[in-house]
Amino acid sequence: MKVKVSRKAHFNAAHRLYKKDWNDTKNTEIFGKCNNPNFHGHNYELVVSVTGEIDPVTGFVMDMKVLKDLIKVEIEDYLDHKNLNIEVEEFKTLNPTAENISVVIWQKLRPHILESQDLEVVLYETPRNFVTFSG
Repeated sequence: MKVKVSRKAHFNAAHRLYKKDWNDTKNTEIFGKCNNPNFHGHNYELVVSVTGEIDPVTGFVMDMKVLKDLIKVEIEDYLDHKNLNIEVEEFKTLNPTAENISVVIWQKLRPHILESQDLEVVLYETPRNFVTFSG
């Protein structure tokens, strides 16, 4: 029997969506206000879910304190209050869209989750705009 457990987290970050090889007109046409050369920020809400078998000894799919600490160290400490384009290595060459951020979060967490378990990342850029990545 598989069960999904989830943990919510939060971080704030600034970014600019643009492609260096496009001119300002093209970047503004595609990315609109998100192409602000002075950057703009979001209060990101994150939901990390792990799906797997319930351990018969502990009754856990995963110890939620372990998941909480993992998210803090690997994601919150890494992304919170950062300018993604400038301060986060992955986004120096990767456009920091919500889609790409969710994939980077998944990639940072996946090595710490048992292979027998599934990992899902839901990232809310705004209360109305969110993405889901599960590998």
